[in-house]
Amino acid sequence: MKARNTFGVLRLVTAVVLVVALVHRLFWGLSSQTIAGRNFLAYLTVESNIALVVVLIIGGILAFRRDDDPRWFSIALSLVLTWTTTAGLAFALIVWQAGLRGIRVDVPWSDQVLHFWLPVFTALAWTLTPGHRAVPWWIVPASLAFPIAWGGVTLWRGPLIGWYPYYFLDPRQVSGIGEFLITSALALAIFAAIAAILALISRISPAKVDRAEAKARRSRRAALTRSRRPGTASTT
Repeated sequence: MKARNTFGVLRLVTAVVLVVALVHRLFWGLSSQTIAGRNFLAYLTVESNIALVVVLIIGGILAFRRDDDPRWFSIALSLVLTWTTTAGLAFALIVWQAGLRGIRVDVPWSDQVLHFWLPVFTALAWTLTPGHRAVPWWIVPASLAFPIAWGGVTLWRGPLIGWYPYYFLDPRQVSGIGEFLITSALALAIFAAIAAILALISRISPAKVDRAEAKARRSRRAALTRSRRPGTASTT
């Protein structure tokens, strides 16, 4: 089996594990009989991991069909990994602060998978997958579009239902507008930092393919296909 195919299988298996973890987390939350459990899709972690499932399924198929990943796929995967990784860091911070305040926070295995293990594993596997592309630096500001939009919807929806997915967005749980702005700015800075790190890694990883090499591969495949067509003289 080619290395690309091996990583294609890993992408598909990871997508399946993500689906299982998401389903477990959904029913675990519903069993709590709380408003948080009924707002499963309101969490940035959940939304970004659903996007990761879709991207990994596409990536698995691409790994079997192509010798290299198209640029758009590497960009999409890097953006989604930025969101899932940052959500994991934010969750770890929330659990840590809750422990300092003596507040119990239950972390089921599905939360550990969604917040910690799979984002790290997927980012590492992406940089090692043969034929992945370097991503442009503009993904750094682009990575902020989704969390800003999500935050806007969350701030609009929060007062309507009396609940926020993260404490620092709730005016009742922060000291004032100053703490809210500082925490939000810090969160966006982490998004940008993670995106920059992924962009850098994508450029220095030995598994990446540059544009010239990818073009040469496509030209060779096209020439080989033409030489095999009936009535076409072989050049060899």
